[in-house]
Amino acid sequence: MSEPSAPALHGVIETALYTADMARARAFFETVLGLTPHLFDERFTAYPTGQSMLLIFLQGETQDTVHLPKGMGTIPPHDGDGRQHIALAIDAEALEDWEAHLAHHDVAIEGRTHWPPGGESLYFRDPDGHLLELVTPGLWPNY
Repeated sequence: MSEPSAPALHGVIETALYTADMARARAFFETVLGLTPHLFDERFTAYPTGQSMLLIFLQGETQDTVHLPKGMGTIPPHDGDGRQHIALAIDAEALEDWEAHLAHHDVAIEGRTHWPPGGESLYFRDPDGHLLELVTPGLWPNY
């Protein structure tokens, strides 16, 4: 008997990064990246980014089960440390504008890659040392 195949996945809905200082992280993501929070409190901030949400959690504040109100259920513990990586999609025409914008905010570009299919990536760090990537179409078959 053959093993059944997994049902289809339709994308990544949430990506999480962890910060040591929520105020510093929010200042960076809102000022430098121009994101607007959808929800926030002292332990997390949720930013819409296209079809997904970028979640910034305060380190150590997600180690206990969260019991949601009105019988909504629970969120199991999670946490992260160390430097992580995310890539954010941008238009090819916006690459130079992003370079200038990052320079204006004294954010150093640590790397640049020209991908064979035609995409380009700029790499830089947030205040917690996470590696952020801005990437134009042509990196992956689906982008």
